[in-house]
Amino acid sequence: MYDLLKGLTVIEGAAFIAGPSCGLHLAQMGATVIRFDQIGGGPDAGRWPLAANGASLYWEGLNKGKKSIAIDLSRPEGRELAQRIATAGDGLFVTNFPVEGFLSYQRLSALRGDLVCLRVMGWADGTPAVDYTINAAAGVPMMTGPADDARPVNHVLPAWDLLAGAYAAFALLAAERERRASGKGRELRIALSDLAAATLGNLGQVAETLTGGDRPRSGNDLFGAFGRDFPTRDGQRLMIVAITPRQWMGLVQVLGVGDATAALEARLGVSFVSDEGARFVHRADLVPIVAAAVAARDAAELAPLFEAGGVCWSTYRTLAGALSHEPRLFSENPVFAPVTHLGGTYPTPGAAARLPADQRREPLPAPRIGADSDEILAGLLGLGEGEIGRLHDEGLVG
Repeated sequence: MYDLLKGLTVIEGAAFIAGPSCGLHLAQMGATVIRFDQIGGGPDAGRWPLAANGASLYWEGLNKGKKSIAIDLSRPEGRELAQRIATAGDGLFVTNFPVEGFLSYQRLSALRGDLVCLRVMGWADGTPAVDYTINAAAGVPMMTGPADDARPVNHVLPAWDLLAGAYAAFALLAAERERRASGKGRELRIALSDLAAATLGNLGQVAETLTGGDRPRSGNDLFGAFGRDFPTRDGQRLMIVAITPRQWMGLVQVLGVGDATAALEARLGVSFVSDEGARFVHRADLVPIVAAAVAARDAAELAPLFEAGGVCWSTYRTLAGALSHEPRLFSENPVFAPVTHLGGTYPTPGAAARLPADQRREPLPAPRIGADSDEILAGLLGLGEGEIGRLHDEGLVG
């Protein structure tokens, strides 16, 4: 947690990953993020993984450090209250509710003309979608998996959702900066479909496909350079990558395969040092050389040699293995601190950014749904005790 955005208030009406992760990034940089939820929780309030007591570790992780008001959004009076909250404070609203409806920009901007509304979407035309369906539509699962198997392979990391959350935080702050100069509000729409298509274009894969056809599947081989998994003598499996000339030369020297690779270069008329693409094209000849050298040693023997030689590598681990054996990621990482949540006490990440000149504050837990209802009604909307009591009595807030 840092204070770079201290004093900025953002309202969030969103579920699942993209919208809540946008609010999370802003909260971890110091913004006050107020989210409204349906009384009892929205569609993601119980998503897996769950703690032993049934609390959603997923929901807790994405909503750390935010404030929560619970509203009965099924009633017109509740939706009207949500509209008032969405347009209050600094006039910054993050949502993944549909373009049309009670949280449409048209309705909200009528209440506040300088509102900046950031809307996360599936398809840009409003068709529902999630990360996995956009990924399937964009062709990514067909690029992944063994070369001798045509079945699609879904990726467990929701890349477009996570990219959308980060991009949305950037776009919201960009619009807020422009509003300071112009005084004008606006709606911004971030669609997973656009992010997927643009990213594939930015990485050169659209042009590649248009000029040469679909990229063939290459299993665990790193496309366009040298890299894959290699088993050691003691049965461990290492990911070894050589993209730069230095990485390649370090790997060759540590493994003692200089003569073998030089002979292969002479036979093929290529330079593996200067041409990373040649290492990929001729991987069928290179991989056995490296594989034999790796398989002749234990992982514990290779590790210090790789580190000293500047080799880019890592051991394959489960997450449980990483938690216990990779202190740089978790146990000795200042990004994490133990925090008590509804689901228990466990290492909890704060802002991923490191600001050497700033004191990092410990991450905060996620709120109970509706825990801050009275505070938000009084502080954000300026309601008195009588009005707040009436809303409770009528079941509009919880």
